[in-house]
Amino acid sequence: MVEAVEPKKDQPHYYMSPCKGQRVARRSAPDGIILSFFIAIACLSCARCWAQSTSDDSSIRGIVVNSVTREPIARALVSSLDNRFATLTNSEGQFEFSLPAADPASEDPSDSGPLAGRLHSVSNRPYALTARKPGFLSDPNIRGNNLPNGSSKELTLALTPEALIIGTVTLPTAEAPDPITLEIFRREVQNGRAHWVRTGSTQSTSDGQFRFANLSAGTYKLLTSELLDRDPLDSDSLNSDPFASDTRGPLFGYPPVYYQNAPDFGSASTIQLAAGQTQTVGLSLVKQPYYRVKVPVIMPVSDGQEGGVEVSVYANGHKGPGFSLGYNNAHHQVEGLLPSGTYTIEASTFGQNVLTGIHTITINGAPIDGPAMALAGHSSIPVYVKEEFTSADHTGSTVFSTAGGSELSGPRRYLNVTLASADDFGIGRDVSLRQPAGPPEDALTIEGAAPGSYWVRVDSSRGYAASIRSGNLDLQHRPLVVGAGGGAAPVEITMRDDTAEISGTVDGITRPAQVPGDPNAGVAPRRVHVDCVPLADSSGQFAQSWVHADGTFDAQGLAPGTYRLLAFDGEAPEFEYRNPEAMQAYESKGSVVRLTGGQKERVQLQLVSTSIPGND
Repeated sequence: MVEAVEPKKDQPHYYMSPCKGQRVARRSAPDGIILSFFIAIACLSCARCWAQSTSDDSSIRGIVVNSVTREPIARALVSSLDNRFATLTNSEGQFEFSLPAADPASEDPSDSGPLAGRLHSVSNRPYALTARKPGFLSDPNIRGNNLPNGSSKELTLALTPEALIIGTVTLPTAEAPDPITLEIFRREVQNGRAHWVRTGSTQSTSDGQFRFANLSAGTYKLLTSELLDRDPLDSDSLNSDPFASDTRGPLFGYPPVYYQNAPDFGSASTIQLAAGQTQTVGLSLVKQPYYRVKVPVIMPVSDGQEGGVEVSVYANGHKGPGFSLGYNNAHHQVEGLLPSGTYTIEASTFGQNVLTGIHTITINGAPIDGPAMALAGHSSIPVYVKEEFTSADHTGSTVFSTAGGSELSGPRRYLNVTLASADDFGIGRDVSLRQPAGPPEDALTIEGAAPGSYWVRVDSSRGYAASIRSGNLDLQHRPLVVGAGGGAAPVEITMRDDTAEISGTVDGITRPAQVPGDPNAGVAPRRVHVDCVPLADSSGQFAQSWVHADGTFDAQGLAPGTYRLLAFDGEAPEFEYRNPEAMQAYESKGSVVRLTGGQKERVQLQLVSTSIPGND
């Protein structure tokens, strides 16, 4: 700030230029006009000096390392996100960019008003750098946009080595098998619960070898797809209609093999991979007779369903991939080939009015024909909301819109309810509240839920769900079971607004100054977040709060309950916080806080780690 003081005649007076604290001497002038003029010139000079100070560096230097071994990585490609800069690392993993001179300060033609014509500098430095090389994955915890403003410190980029699963598929004979398709599934966490998600497939070579590459650290399951025997003696039978009457005896094939020789996907062994690890496995196919399956399908005539029927098959009642059947539109039946065993068949139609049927069959060394499976529509599940609010009514920050644009009233203004599949195999879709048929409609109804188990999720812009029940079932800790035809008891929700708050600090996250005047001093090196995890039997609800650069955080709008607070650095991890077994690893970490309605609590936390156990 410049403070104007009336100088004596012919005496110089001084003011402090914003540019590096320079003292500038000027003679007085009437009404301070000359003083104001030189202040403006000093500000423009400051802008030029700022441009020079941010672009003095003629280069950016750094090194690319293996995030596991910390060894340098040669011949890695380092580039800026805007592709203006790119180079390869040398044999010692080092790289350097020579920066062009910064553009001189220039007037901004878009400016108007009293600051019109102000000067702007154009930075010559890249905003972010990334590195990549075959055989490595980008480290999600390394952010290239934290480029240092000075060249006195080397920039370090880390690449994570890929994990591999390699192996061999063998037949019980010495003959080379046909190419066999293999599928791999990864265990991923969504909303605090784990699901198996398909991440890729590959085919074995002529000698039975296969390879899955570019895998990140995690937990996987592996299986082979079904393969019909290509015995030339049975070629006529295989190339003919597989659903015609069998006059040549049973066909043969190779059922799916789940690692390690498990009977179904649910009981298959897992493969735990660390970064850079190579796991070698072996799978042995077993030839078995396949028998024809015909299951007639009965559905309402009015639901002609020209779109067809989707059929899923699960061995031993456990949902998962492997076996398959098809739907014959001409004969209105599920058809295909299966070996001996017990299977659950689930058939669903496409379209707006979905019909679903579930049928269990047992094949015992002979073809089966029937009994018929009936498809039925999905019933409606009423949702009743009881409001126990203490504050004045309001619409909240979010309003759930309707297709017709009708005005919402009651809980529809702030509330949405979703059913998410409770199966750990990732098949199915979430089902939400039905849109209002027309104004006014206050009823809340869930439609379109197929038979199965669901977790009930309540999203609200006002307050929190104090309880979610269906009869005597506590849906905050138990899944809702929807029977055949979509039948289920009504869902009853109690809403309150006496939320609680937790604030505090996380120690040890700010960075000390590396050199005098380091602009990054006191700034958190990574994004740190605090997870508020409700204990197993608590009525609390999971929440996450980001930590500010000074180490403080403030988690507001929490439902009353008992929480374990955990501070993590880096990206939000795959955190299975709804699994009590997974949470046992944190029993001695963080802080446990019990919150009542309207309570405000303050805590001090330490960083737990940069990763979640089991994902290293």
